[in-house]
Amino acid sequence: MREHRATRGAALPPVTPGSLLVAAPGLDDPNFARTVVYMIEHRPQGSLGVVLNRPGPAAVRDVLPRWAGLTSDPGTMFVGGPVEARTALCLAALRTGESGRGLPGLMPVRPPVQLVDLDSDPGPLAPRLRGMRIFAGYSGWDAGQLHAEIARGDWYVVPGLPDDLLTTVHEQLWERVLRRQGVPLALLATFPRDPAWN
Repeated sequence: MREHRATRGAALPPVTPGSLLVAAPGLDDPNFARTVVYMIEHRPQGSLGVVLNRPGPAAVRDVLPRWAGLTSDPGTMFVGGPVEARTALCLAALRTGESGRGLPGLMPVRPPVQLVDLDSDPGPLAPRLRGMRIFAGYSGWDAGQLHAEIARGDWYVVPGLPDDLLTTVHEQLWERVLRRQGVPLALLATFPRDPAWN
């Protein structure tokens, strides 16, 4: 039985594009421990998202040099998840008042966040861009799998913000997202990595 299930007895919150999955303190899968996952797609046949707080070692300029000048600091490829690590996904946040209308290669996720086709021309996007991240791999769930994990208490579903995507304080994102939810979830932000420290 998992402890600290803040949603016990409540209806499961809906997962939508732009939602965040915040790993519960007891989730010890090394792919997802203390992660924050931004949901791109959630359908009956499966779900897809990317981990926001795991910068990887590869520089964008070494992998996708055409996009290097547009990516937000630190300019590295992020580890989006354990699925298809050689596949690159890109999420962009547009400037306030801008839309992706008329720009090829964009698919809205939850405005102002767009999924970017990395085979498209970065030039037309650049003036509308607030920031962007490129992810190596993604996090995926088969039909019913994510619902079961949420019901088990592995994940908390909370609203996402564009700043979550663009943050430069990746090592603190898990705590920050929990803290802004209010009680009871905010109390989990201080949960030690090793329960023996408590």
